[in-house]
Amino acid sequence: MQALLKCLCGLLLIFGLLFLPAGTLDYMGAWLFLGLLFVPVIILGSILFFKAPDLLQKRLNAKEKENTQKGVVALSGLLFLAGFIVAGLDYRFAWSQVPTWLVIAASVVWLVSYALYAEVMRENAYLSRTIEVQEGQKVVDTGLYGIVRHPMYAVTVWLFLSVPLVLGSFWSLLCFLPYPFVIAARIVNEERVLTNGLEGYEGYKKRVKYRLIPFIW
Repeated sequence: MQALLKCLCGLLLIFGLLFLPAGTLDYMGAWLFLGLLFVPVIILGSILFFKAPDLLQKRLNAKEKENTQKGVVALSGLLFLAGFIVAGLDYRFAWSQVPTWLVIAASVVWLVSYALYAEVMRENAYLSRTIEVQEGQKVVDTGLYGIVRHPMYAVTVWLFLSVPLVLGSFWSLLCFLPYPFVIAARIVNEERVLTNGLEGYEGYKKRVKYRLIPFIW
């Protein structure tokens, strides 16, 4: 019930943030995005409910304890609010024209990224939305975790940067561009917590050198 309620509230929030500024329901980019977002969410949520209910519960908990992470979450929320509202206004006033091929490409990037998101969740049963070291937690270094130390965040960068293009708005893209830097701040703080509290994480950092982007950072 908690998962269904959050899903419904999220749907209503994004619906309002997109269609109210657009001033019409005839906004196909918004309908496309809602479909790309909530159909996979419902499918993945259903799988977690039956296969990994403990992991689903962890993903529903979003109350951060670290002050740095509270700031990151708040700033991310402001970016999303601005991005959705600007996308709606862009559609209403036709500020930018995103070609159809780019909308399709962004939709493909979204779907592939969400599939990788699901794979990361399958790989790591300790994934929580809050920064913490859980009882009995072990370092995961297989699969995508053998390429970068934070594959979940790497995937979310591709997810969120594709959103404004799916919505058909270059101006909205400007609102989402700071997101990778916000995530970088979250990663630096998270690694400090994991290094101090998770056995074996220091060695993992030496084996897997890159945090977010292979050969870059």
